[in-house]
Amino acid sequence: MSGEENKPRGSIFDALRDRTRIVSSDITSSVPRGLALTTAYAWRFLVLAAAVGVVIWLVIQLKLLVIPLLISVLVTALLWPAFSWMLRHRVPRWAAIAISVIGTLAIVTGLVWLVVWQVRLQWSSVQARTAEAIEEFRQYLIDGPLHLTEAQIDDLLTQGLALIQQQAELLWSGALALGSTLGHVVVGALLSLFILLCLLADGGGIWRWTTRLFPKKARPAVDGSARAGWVMVVSYARTQLLVATIDAVGIGLGAFLLGVPLAIPIAVLVFLGAFVPIVGAVVTGAVAVFLALVYNGPWIALWMLVVVLGVQQLEGHVLQPLLMGSAVKVHPLAVVLVVAGGAMIAGIPGALFAVPLAAFVNVVAVYIGDRAWEAGMPPPSNDLIWTTVPRPRKAVK
Repeated sequence: MSGEENKPRGSIFDALRDRTRIVSSDITSSVPRGLALTTAYAWRFLVLAAAVGVVIWLVIQLKLLVIPLLISVLVTALLWPAFSWMLRHRVPRWAAIAISVIGTLAIVTGLVWLVVWQVRLQWSSVQARTAEAIEEFRQYLIDGPLHLTEAQIDDLLTQGLALIQQQAELLWSGALALGSTLGHVVVGALLSLFILLCLLADGGGIWRWTTRLFPKKARPAVDGSARAGWVMVVSYARTQLLVATIDAVGIGLGAFLLGVPLAIPIAVLVFLGAFVPIVGAVVTGAVAVFLALVYNGPWIALWMLVVVLGVQQLEGHVLQPLLMGSAVKVHPLAVVLVVAGGAMIAGIPGALFAVPLAAFVNVVAVYIGDRAWEAGMPPPSNDLIWTTVPRPRKAVK
């Protein structure tokens, strides 16, 4: 009896289910294919954008840890060619670490000393020449085609001084805020040094531990894509170091030959600015031209502009395409947008790390999209932080 009662009930449920399928299929068939495909991509894009937003929010909240980590990784990439060369030539690891770190600190200290020395040597003459240039510009405004009166010039100067004073107050408040977090800056520097030493000492062990955090099926893809990305980061850092050196030598030598003051500080500024591709070179070059205009006049400033443009053209059309390699090529438009976006999100650190991060993500995405780890090809192994020189095994007695 119970079976007879269940049979019609099941028939009713089956009928309702079939009816629901018919209605849903009718609705699906009535929706245009383009709209259905667009909405399918749209909700997936929203989920992906939300995940990226959460990651960016976490990075901003943990910036006191993330920035030292990224600085250490970039410095490791800069040091890795020389460090791995020493390992390949049987230099003990502890000695290679000491030479790399102490040598880097010595170079940075020497550059800072040169900058301070030349600024102290030429600052008084630059200050006096700047005052003369301002007075000449004031006289030009009076006698030139604008025919401004002294009262109008004084009014403009008053407005300019008020604006400068306002900006100085903002900078002073920012300096006070920085002073309140000076301990964080010191801790960040020490943390960067500690992470750098750990990466040079046992990068392979750190990476193997990180890989084990992923499921077993995903480990080959994670390992291979990260290795390919690291090769790109090392290539990027090595190329940027060479390009920055050439830019600094070219523009600094041009400033010295043209008699522009503070040639060494200009060269150091250009060297540091070159690590922010395209944008950094433009800003530091503009500083060199402006200093030449104030101190040496328009004709020397014009020649300084020619030198800056010549060096930048050499970098953009010869050095970057020749040295970067196919894995690191990023279109200049993408570079500008990425640098601008990184600066908007995280300021100077964002502009500094935007391009290597974007290039790393690009290489990882291409590697995973091509499923290269399934092709039977071993992951790249040149200049890898986790590639270590095999230690000689002890003979078994």
